[in-house]
Amino acid sequence: MATIHDEDGKASSREEEEVKKVPTQEEGGLHSSVPLVQHGNFWISPHLLKSIQLVQEEFVPRATDVILATFPKCGTTWLKALAFTITNRSRHMLADHPLLTHHPQDTVPFLELPNRQIQPLSELEAIPSPRLLATHLPFSLLPASVTAVGSRVVYMCREPKDVFVSKWHFENRVTEKLVVELGLSFHLFCEGVSVWGPIWNHYLEYWNESKARPDKVLFLKYEEMMSDPVKEVKRLAEFLGAPFTDTEERSGVVDEVVKLCSFEHLTSLEVNSTGVADRIGGFPMENSTYFRRGKVGDWENHLSAEMAQQLDSIVEEKLKGSGLTF
Repeated sequence: MATIHDEDGKASSREEEEVKKVPTQEEGGLHSSVPLVQHGNFWISPHLLKSIQLVQEEFVPRATDVILATFPKCGTTWLKALAFTITNRSRHMLADHPLLTHHPQDTVPFLELPNRQIQPLSELEAIPSPRLLATHLPFSLLPASVTAVGSRVVYMCREPKDVFVSKWHFENRVTEKLVVELGLSFHLFCEGVSVWGPIWNHYLEYWNESKARPDKVLFLKYEEMMSDPVKEVKRLAEFLGAPFTDTEERSGVVDEVVKLCSFEHLTSLEVNSTGVADRIGGFPMENSTYFRRGKVGDWENHLSAEMAQQLDSIVEEKLKGSGLTF
């Protein structure tokens, strides 16, 4: 029996739930499938249904919590590294920092996990305040108590074409035999069919919250972070309640944080370029899987002009009137 939630976020059950079979390609043609369940306004993997229910029913947020939210492949690993480094810089010297020996994904735990019933949410209770937590959940699927207690949320989005290309590479790398041809995957993405998609719905929920409650929801753009990382890192630090002092700025601490968490530096570390870890239970992945190129505009190497125009037009139409543009 699949578990879903009504519009009020309360748990409910149905005997049957419509499942979309997404075609995949394996040498001879389309003959296997990855199921996605339409859950409210979003597509999710069926194995996350129980996890979402547990988060909504059992997670106890704190006013001091900071939740790092992203659509997949929008810089989650980078955001984790930055937020962890900023908020813990009084405890860890940059020259002997945990990021030098620990994968950024391990510095900030996810709220939702496919095996959350095995790794209980009570484990998060042991984390001292202020907690840094991560999620791919749309805002509407977060527990209402997150807003009620005043937890802060940092959301980072990315240009949709680059998201698609990064997502396609990532999924083909980790699923091996379940490989979706680029054209088919692009068609589905344009239809809004992808894990946690449609991407425009995901973006808009957090964008609208950031406009309604700017003191509680910070909305970042990957491209702006890449263009002026010092400026954006300072803005992030202010929101996190850990602003850089004048002395820190003069002594170059901001630049050191940016360098420590940069794609070039993180990918040069052995902990991120070698080894395998099972972070979600039953699905070990190479540590290097979380890093590919990290470039702005890489979509140009994969999408035709027609494909780019198609996705641009869809996103522009979906975001029309919101004030959010790319």
